[in-house]
Amino acid sequence: MKPTVVLLFFFLLSSISFSHATTAYPSIPGTTSVEYGADTDALIPPRREVYGNGRIFDISHRYCTNMPAFETNDGVGEFLWLPNSMKNGSIANNSEFKLPTHTGTHVDAPGHVIDHYFDAGFDVDTLDLEVLNGPALLVDVPRDTNITAEVMKSLHIPKGVRRVLFRTLNTDRRLMFQKEFDSSYVGFMKDGAQWLVDNTDIKLVGIDYLSVAAYDDLIPSHLVFLEGREIILVEALKLDDIQPGIYSVHCLPLRLPGAEGSPIRCILIK
Repeated sequence: MKPTVVLLFFFLLSSISFSHATTAYPSIPGTTSVEYGADTDALIPPRREVYGNGRIFDISHRYCTNMPAFETNDGVGEFLWLPNSMKNGSIANNSEFKLPTHTGTHVDAPGHVIDHYFDAGFDVDTLDLEVLNGPALLVDVPRDTNITAEVMKSLHIPKGVRRVLFRTLNTDRRLMFQKEFDSSYVGFMKDGAQWLVDNTDIKLVGIDYLSVAAYDDLIPSHLVFLEGREIILVEALKLDDIQPGIYSVHCLPLRLPGAEGSPIRCILIK
């Protein structure tokens, strides 16, 4: 090979980006990309809430030991382990985790509160992905009340709207960022749930704390929503700093036959 060809080859090779930024892991504007061969101790992985120049919003909460869990002040606690570690001689890192199915941002299946549905197999693997994905309306709920029939009437949600995310005082109070469970969270009262079922076309109900149902109407509201097996409940959504309006929502639960709930990753796209 001629020397000029060799030099050209190495010039072309050196022009190929060995940055860790790829299509799957894009670089962030304003940050310095890390070149191949750099000191790995300097690597800082990106953690974002917004993608695509403000077009895609991650509305799932990041799992951490101090996130709240239902009816406990201790939070979620330790849930992730690394039993196989390369530092200890394993050929690869392999983690294990253990979580209740209704932890963090999650979905409820009909078997959650209706035992004969649980026995019949109405689990998260039977939920309709068409309901969990599509146009959605993000609305702000009046901040001084639970979601009652009167509140539902006041929102004037048009017929034909099938997916609604309800942002409440829970977001303002940042309840999902507090370790201790707070039973004063905002949720649906039974009459509010019944009004939604009777007077709207809503099939996906999303809310910003661990339960869609107000604590004082915990089971009655769930029963109203889930007994028809048409409405899917997505709970503990992260709705901070997003303008109300129409988006495309995309929510995907794990395929867990036999489970009445599942962690779920949800995003909004403008």
